[in-house]
Order: sequence, then C-alpha cells, then structure tokens
Amino acid sequence: MLRRSGVVVAVAVAVAVLVLAAVTGLLWGLQRRLVYFPDTSPVPPAATVLPGARDVVLATSDGLELGGWWLPAGAPEAPAVLVANGNGGSRALRAPLARALSDAGLAVLLFDYRGYGGNPGSPSEEGLARDVRAARAFLVEEVPAAPLLYFGESLGAAVVTGLAVEHPPAGLVLRSPFVDLAAVGSHHYPFLPVRALLRDRYPVAERVARVDVPTTVVHGGADSIVPPAQSRAVAEAAADLHAVVEVAGADHNDPVLLDGPEVVAAVTDLARSAP
Repeated sequence: MLRRSGVVVAVAVAVAVLVLAAVTGLLWGLQRRLVYFPDTSPVPPAATVLPGARDVVLATSDGLELGGWWLPAGAPEAPAVLVANGNGGSRALRAPLARALSDAGLAVLLFDYRGYGGNPGSPSEEGLARDVRAARAFLVEEVPAAPLLYFGESLGAAVVTGLAVEHPPAGLVLRSPFVDLAAVGSHHYPFLPVRALLRDRYPVAERVARVDVPTTVVHGGADSIVPPAQSRAVAEAAADLHAVVEVAGADHNDPVLLDGPEVVAAVTDLARSAP
C-alpha cells in the first residue's frame, strides 16, 4: 500500500512538472503577446482628430517609417512634449491628452510604435527604443529652440526613461511607471519564473536613478495593473524628483489618468519649471 501511494505521488509530481514546463515553454514563446497589445488598424488623418495637427513620418535607424501626429504650439520656442504610449491601443486614444496640452500652450508629438496604428514591424524593447529615438530626432529638427519634455504612460514610461539616459530632456513625466517589467510580471504571475523568462527588461528604477533632470511621477491610488508601490519606488529612485502626484481611487486605465486635470497639471507645471 505504501509503495502504491509512493508511485501515485511520484506520478502526480511528474505531471505537475510537465505541466509547469509546458506552460513555461508556452510563455517563453508567446511572452511578447502578453506584453504588447497593439491596435494594428490604421489611424485617421491627424487633422480630423486634432484641429491644427498634421501627419508626420518618423524614420527609424533600422529603416522603418512610423506614423505620427504633430500638433505645434503658437510659438516655436514653446516646450514640446514627446508622448510615449502604453502597451495598448494607438495614438488615437491619446488625442484628448494632446488636445489638453495644446490648450495649455504646449506643442505635442503623438506617434505609434512599430506594429501599432498601422505601422510596420513587431514591438520589442530594442525596437521601441529605436522608435522613440526617431520621435526625438523629429522634434530636434522641427523645433530646435524648444525645450523637450518626455511623457511616458506605463510601458511608455520605461521607453522614455531609456531615451532620457541617452538624451536628457528638460523634464520627464512618468505616468504609472513600474520598477521593471519583471517586477510587474511577477506581481501578476507569482507562480512563474518571470525574471528568468523575460526577453524584454525595461529597468525603469535603475535607469531613472541615472537621469539627472526634473522628474514627476503620476500614478493612480487604486492601480490594479501596476501596483502603486512600484510607482512610488520609481519616484524614490529618481535622481531629481520634482513631484509625486497620486490620483486617489484611480485605476490604471481610468480616463482621469489619460487626460485628467492632475495629469495635465503635472506636465504643465514641469514645463514651467524646467530650464
């Protein structure tokens, strides 16, 4: 009887190991589908969504052409905001933010990463780094006298923090940032060896400690995607923390964190105080 029980336990353990191995292998192969959720459909012309905006093309260092919307300010020396999206949707979803920032006197560039908004290519950490460099290059050429602000939403916070290490802006606004991708992945999949599996890392806290520019962190107090503690940890790591704005009761994708007054005020306040 004891021998039979031992065999049953051994079989159960073997099955559990096989199942875990199968799930791990599946996640390794499909992990980017769990990170990036692009809206692949083409976006409408800029002027039909944002009066005064125009369609622009951003050329990446690996030969891709990405679509963007450029909404200039009244004065060429007005601060310009580079908006890096989160991991879902397209730039069309960020039009309300661009409109609000434009009403505050700022120029705004919205763009889509590779694989998003009808753009060619497939997203990856390396690819998105190339994409945001192309967005910055456009602004440097278009408004050379303007201070540049980087605004990153969730995954976009990781993207602009990486850019800021290479090309420091006048100011950095991180909305709902995570410590690194493994940290947020482990929160949602605690039973998996997420840190060992991930190909894309996005080490936000590590990088923001190397960015000596005024940095504002905005996050929702009830964020169910990126735990508020992670956003606060990013703020604590910042080399030059300007402000922390917690929007009470706000979840990750609530409209108030898209173009709500706290978000817009965080950007405009930093624009006024940036050198």
